[in-house]
Amino acid sequence: QVQLVESGGGLVQAGGSLRLSCAASGVIFNINIMGWYRQAPGKQRELVAAITSGGNTNYADSVKGRFTISRDNGKNTAYLQMNSLKPEDTAVYYCNAELNRGYWGQGTQVTVSP
Repeated sequence: QVQLVESGGGLVQAGGSLRLSCAASGVIFNINIMGWYRQAPGKQRELVAAITSGGNTNYADSVKGRFTISRDNGKNTAYLQMNSLKPEDTAVYYCNAELNRGYWGQGTQVTVSP
């Protein structure tokens, strides 16, 4: 059973930074893609950033230049460094891992105050 555990969310003022972590356990195969999604109240879940096992990255336009995704394949862990946070970044952030199928974490709340 694959499990994803996110950590690092919280409350921060606009312009501040947070670092999210996602640790995958129970993995016996390489994780193809790890990604971060977010869902704000009343909105659909959207992709924030994703990274392949080879290190190729993809970002939503709204976070380019502010967020950085990285991963440690040996630890099956992905990170999301979020800088210059804005109130519109407020959402529940979910980790996703693509193996034989997609797996999701439980989510971590990120709140950015004006």
